[in-house]
Amino acid sequence: VVNHLSLSLFGSCFLGSEEHAGFLYVHSTLQSLQGLPLPNQPYLFGLLVHRAEMAWAKAFPLRLMLRLGAEYRYPCPLYSVRFRKPLFGEIGHTIMRLLVDFRNCCYSLPMVPGLTVDLEAQRTRIKLLMKALNKSSEHVLAIGACFNETADSHLICVQGDDGQYQTQAISIHNHPRKGLMVQITMETMAELRRSLREMKDYTVTCGRLDQPDNQELVCVQWIISPIDGKSMESISSMKMFHKSEYKENGKIIRWTERGDHHKGRATDCAEHNRLTERIARAFCLALCPHLKLLKEDGMAKLGLRVTFDSQEMAGSNGQPLPAQYLNALDTVLIPVIHSRGRKRGEEPIVMELIFYILEIIT
Repeated sequence: VVNHLSLSLFGSCFLGSEEHAGFLYVHSTLQSLQGLPLPNQPYLFGLLVHRAEMAWAKAFPLRLMLRLGAEYRYPCPLYSVRFRKPLFGEIGHTIMRLLVDFRNCCYSLPMVPGLTVDLEAQRTRIKLLMKALNKSSEHVLAIGACFNETADSHLICVQGDDGQYQTQAISIHNHPRKGLMVQITMETMAELRRSLREMKDYTVTCGRLDQPDNQELVCVQWIISPIDGKSMESISSMKMFHKSEYKENGKIIRWTERGDHHKGRATDCAEHNRLTERIARAFCLALCPHLKLLKEDGMAKLGLRVTFDSQEMAGSNGQPLPAQYLNALDTVLIPVIHSRGRKRGEEPIVMELIFYILEIIT
């Protein structure tokens, strides 16, 4: 089975070179697909991997994907360059040697679905969706994050000609920024681990206590529903790529995620998927005239919880949307939700859709 960030390897000579090892498969995210001849969904893009890059492609493919983006096109190219120079060489001296088995691939960083890291001015937010602790060491807490398609730039790892690593950032405007590593005391580490076990938010203050203006915050936050602030840990979530997306007044509203509140329920049938897409499309169209106001009022992330043949709830920042938006949604959503009906004895199907309002960048 081929999935996002999975790898296919080929023989000693591939596409005319001994150095071509195979393909790393990726979803398209922020790239323009205009003018490309595309097959029907679902599909992936294959990025040609150099043989010297195999260690990273196997152990931590997101690092290679973003490094390709820095070299060719943000956030990663959808094309391959034959006979190119490798972007990584020998592993060299790096803490990753302690966290990843590069030789036998027996262990690696735990990848936590839904975990993202957001860098802001003097604040770093680590957003968690489910419990995850690396118990191999009490001194180092190492977790692999996911690609955050709502960010305007991404951290990358660059290996120089001398084999040394540097952390930089790439953005759609190609403005580099430096990354950082946080060292904390054993007492703070113990408190952080306790907060993670108890699923509580935690903030680490970095810098001198007598210089508050120069301090930076690292905030570990649990991902909660934008509708009412409830935990989303028990929700079976699925990222949506190239689904409902509409533009209005320099803004774009994009359906990014679908979550089902009942794991194991057969909600992936074609009929259910079509109905879900109708609901997402109706939600986007109803709010299109209001995108500018919603974004200006800080409601860029929106949630819609639907109980089929019953009701819907929509909100942002843990609060219901203002009445004027809810009224606009009721007009278009209620007929769609009630069109499905429910069989006798069937439990109501509850799902949650996540949307983002983004700026249109030309």
